Amino acid sequence: MEFDEVVRRRRMVRSFHAAPVPIAALRRALRRAVRAPSAGFTQGWDVVVLTADADREAFWAAATPPSDSAPDRWLRGVRRAPCLVLVCSDPQAYVERYARPDKVARRPGPQAQDWPIPYWDVDAGMGALLLLLSGVDDGLGGLFFGVPGPRHDAVRAALGVPADRRLVGVVALGYPAEPEKGEGSPGASSEAGDGPLTPGDSAATAPRRHRPPRRPITDVVHDGRFGTGASWVLDRSAQQPADTPDTLSLFETEPWLRDREPGDPTGRDADS
Repeated sequence: MEFDEVVRRRRMVRSFHAAPVPIAALRRALRRAVRAPSAGFTQGWDVVVLTADADREAFWAAATPPSDSAPDRWLRGVRRAPCLVLVCSDPQAYVERYARPDKVARRPGPQAQDWPIPYWDVDAGMGALLLLLSGVDDGLGGLFFGVPGPRHDAVRAALGVPADRRLVGVVALGYPAEPEKGEGSPGASSEAGDGPLTPGDSAATAPRRHRPPRRPITDVVHDGRFGTGASWVLDRSAQQPADTPDTLSLFETEPWLRDREPGDPTGRDADS
């Protein structure tokens, strides 16, 4: 599948078939995910893959607050996902990496709390996105969701995750199922939004109607200065911004970009 089609087809799926994810597709997703960029090439994230019924049940028991009521529609649909990938980050790995001679001059400070941005979570999120995109490429649906804060310790204990790891989120993978009545298409995310509430809205459909529409690209992209429009993002015939190299030419003239692996002694910055 072409990359543009993979990106265009990606949607958050909230209702899954119980059919297992092919091991080849899961292997591809994980191999692609570990290619995610990371600050200082620290690679300070781990995943816990849950494909066995007992393991997934242990996760849900730990992640779901006790309740006497029946599971809601979201939980019923997502619990059927045959594969859960718990994404964890390791702040201390970044602190230690940036204490090394090649990075110490750039580090924000000696402690994790000195970092203005938690890049360990940013990098883990990049890996999670590659899992989602890889799933689309193999015809799978995916969902990224968070573990409720008060349940983090219980999930760590249930799955043997070290106490110093942050639970960034979970990627659910599986084949999309038909949603329950009134839910809409599997994992669909309307760019136009769902409109205002009407008197006939039920408690089940109301949350979707609160969701904002997708922001126009011209609202997101600022050209040179915040608040300055970038009309060229809409007009394919417009001249590309100044000093933007042609990608193909760059790869032809700089073969090290195409061929090298992280750590290759090219004299370039090996961070990737």
